[in-house]
Amino acid sequence: MDIAPFELERWFAEYEHEADIMLAESGIRSLEADRFDLDPGKLDYVIPTDGDPELRAELADRYDREADEVLFTCGAQEANFLAFLSLMGEDEALGGDAAASGSAEQTPHAVVVTPTYQALHAVPEALGDVSRVWLEPPEWELDVDAVADAIRPETSVVVLNNPNNPTGRYHPEEKVRELYDVAADNDAYLLCDEVYRLLSDDPLPPVASMGEYGISTASLTKAYGLAGLRFGWIVGPEAVVERAWQWKDYTTISPSIFGQHLAEQALGEREQPILDENRTLAAHNCERVREFVTEYDLSWYDPVGVNGFVSIPAGFDGSKEFCRTVVEEESVVLAPGDLFGYDDYFRIGFGLPTDELEEGLSRVGDCIERHS
Repeated sequence: MDIAPFELERWFAEYEHEADIMLAESGIRSLEADRFDLDPGKLDYVIPTDGDPELRAELADRYDREADEVLFTCGAQEANFLAFLSLMGEDEALGGDAAASGSAEQTPHAVVVTPTYQALHAVPEALGDVSRVWLEPPEWELDVDAVADAIRPETSVVVLNNPNNPTGRYHPEEKVRELYDVAADNDAYLLCDEVYRLLSDDPLPPVASMGEYGISTASLTKAYGLAGLRFGWIVGPEAVVERAWQWKDYTTISPSIFGQHLAEQALGEREQPILDENRTLAAHNCERVREFVTEYDLSWYDPVGVNGFVSIPAGFDGSKEFCRTVVEEESVVLAPGDLFGYDDYFRIGFGLPTDELEEGLSRVGDCIERHS
């Protein structure tokens, strides 16, 4: 299996550790550990290794699923990776009414709605063929017909990220249900990465609740501010989840005991205060970035979540030149849109503490003014 370098991570590796301000972080600011009980007891593996059955059952209820249709993972990154291995690995047919339609003679195929987080197309590309259906600016609207046209007889999965990273576009429920129906009608699964879903004041129903062909991945990172726990999950048909668990035996074996211990708290009575606090921060910071975009005559699609895809200011030759200039002159990291396939944009993350955001925007503004 040959996989492309993760270009965004390489960009961060080059600049993040030396810079003063990270304005490309894609999640909400991290919570302090002392808000939680930090004693999980014995530092053993999580047993059973797919996660505590009671916690899986509680989470499954949110998706109208059963406990055996949930697998706890080390973040959404592993959740997506295991889902793709489950759906596109060798001998990928899963059996049952919702079996993947690809045969052993055919190369597994996925349709991926882009721009999106690179792992959501790079991992499928390493396992088979990928057709990418591009969202078009300025509205970044999901074209269900284009996805339908891209589906082949051997397509095993359609991939969506909703709310979208990097654009912040939250595709409406009717569109997502149409997409689900298109996938299901072609015996393909709809896998939706929903890590930003609960930052919305009015979250859509998760895709895993839409029917047998729905798969949802999520984590405690982006919406909860608990990135360091590395705790995520897959929810979907039992055959897919069981196969993903078999792959997990060869990756991380079990989720983190600390991650599960704190997840029990974050998904319990502490959940609503955490989400309320994080939504308030995201909304306040989004308004501040909205003012910045207007002040410098830029454009973006008003986002849901904590990412915005903003047009490059005049006077710069593409997104990498702009972002490199900002980090070298002002010590502020932004994410070039070129890494997502759109060189006229850059991604800004606004989930960080407001005082850091204000300082970062001030520095970016200074850079723009200096080169205008």
